[in-house]
Amino acid sequence: MNSNNTSKRNTDVSSSHSAIIAGIGLIFMAILAPIANFSILQNLIVQNDAGNTFSNIAASEGLFRLAILFFLIVAILDIIVAWALYVFLKPVNKSLSLLTAWVRVVYAAILAVVLIFLLDVLQLLHGAEYLTSFTTAQIQTQVLLSINTFNLGWGFGLIIFGFHLLLLGYLVFKAGYMPKILGILLILASLGYMIDGAGKVLFADYNLNLSVFTFIGEIILIFWLLIKGWKTEAVNQSK
Repeated sequence: MNSNNTSKRNTDVSSSHSAIIAGIGLIFMAILAPIANFSILQNLIVQNDAGNTFSNIAASEGLFRLAILFFLIVAILDIIVAWALYVFLKPVNKSLSLLTAWVRVVYAAILAVVLIFLLDVLQLLHGAEYLTSFTTAQIQTQVLLSINTFNLGWGFGLIIFGFHLLLLGYLVFKAGYMPKILGILLILASLGYMIDGAGKVLFADYNLNLSVFTFIGEIILIFWLLIKGWKTEAVNQSK
């Protein structure tokens, strides 16, 4: 009986290992997502100019494909990070930690699904035979529409992500082995994402981007997990 319990403990992922996994996953996401979105996708888009947007993407198709791949990797990493944070925070409240993880998985699924609209752009670029019934202007307009739909869908997903950060911030705040200020900063970050996401869905000309100013808690979480988190002994507080 004791040997079975020991074997189970040895095969389970430890709190320290989960902190490292989450930290590394978050670092790669923090690198890949801005490259995919700001360095590639947003640089190719000319707002309200379908012709130039189409030309930019056609001239940089390799970069466009790379952005899609980076977004997909980010979605996969979100699932891994959700699991690792669940393991790390389940001593605080197992059921709430599980809910927090599932909310992040839902967000990752939304991101993966809306990537279909970017894949649709690739089909439009190559002018398959069934597209001959469309004029060049119509195809170019559809390209810009697909990209805008991706951005809108991702914005909707960020509302879900903000809810995840709200739950995560609460768990961090309640954890006796993590700094309370970090929990507060994550809650502030969640409000930024939820307001921005809701703003993009509700208002066509929304451009506040509060999350650019409130995301600091996410960055601090990465460094805390990698510097202190893996040394922290989680106290069993689960209810």
